[in-house]
Amino acid sequence: MNAIQQLILPKASDVGFPVQRLLPAAERQSVGPFVFFDHMGPARFAREGTAGDVRPHPHIGLATVTYLYSGAMMHRDSLGYVQQIEPGAINLMAAGRGIVHSERVPADIRVDQAAVQGIQIWLALPAESEEMEPAFYHYPADALPVFQEDGVSLRVLIGNGFGLQSPVITYMPTLQADIELAAGATLELPPDYPERGIYLSEGQLAVDGIPMDAGLAVLAPDRTVCLTARAPARLMLVGGAPLDGKRYVYWNFVGRSRERIEQAKADWAGGRFTPVPGETEFIPAPWR
Repeated sequence: MNAIQQLILPKASDVGFPVQRLLPAAERQSVGPFVFFDHMGPARFAREGTAGDVRPHPHIGLATVTYLYSGAMMHRDSLGYVQQIEPGAINLMAAGRGIVHSERVPADIRVDQAAVQGIQIWLALPAESEEMEPAFYHYPADALPVFQEDGVSLRVLIGNGFGLQSPVITYMPTLQADIELAAGATLELPPDYPERGIYLSEGQLAVDGIPMDAGLAVLAPDRTVCLTARAPARLMLVGGAPLDGKRYVYWNFVGRSRERIEQAKADWAGGRFTPVPGETEFIPAPWR
């Protein structure tokens, strides 16, 4: 059996800055609890103005995870949290029954013309947490465990893997790891989670000897897979338990029923979400 079950190629999009979107895809909605996966940038923004800023917008039924390779972003939300995220750190925001947040480019990043690049992910919340009270968590880079050996540098961002345990909160079995491989280095991925995927952020890879030059490779279950860097490579490993049922994804909303999505749409259009303190802008409803 081929080690690569599916290969999902990115689709270019622009959400105020350039992104490569891997999930959701026509051929697959999710890998484990991961229902949304964007590679943001790299992008530099004008020294003046608001290019790259994402105005306040709502979420339900999911947890957002932001992880940067370079640059910085400033998070603000309707719970009152204000937190700059920098490379190697994790911002996790559990939307639950509903939250609003903005993400803006800090002034010094604009002035210095620093490139902003990173990974933005949504995790579907399990049924029992879907309507939880919203919450926000920040984990600095030095709180996340790292393994380095024989050309492999690996940081476990979420979950338990490779003998390392991340402190990041989880709502169902989840694994996310940032992996860098020197040319010729190898890494074995054990079948610790039912669903796994490898995203090639940069470089060239072989998956059980199969060349991979781009995209998100969904791996075959129940087998150890060997990764070999054909050139220096950076990867994002994602995975976990399968979703506990179908999810509907519309705009910034994730839900187990169309009715819940419609309620969230009506609440945003009707101004019933709690606003972000100090913010006067918002993204208007994209539906009529």
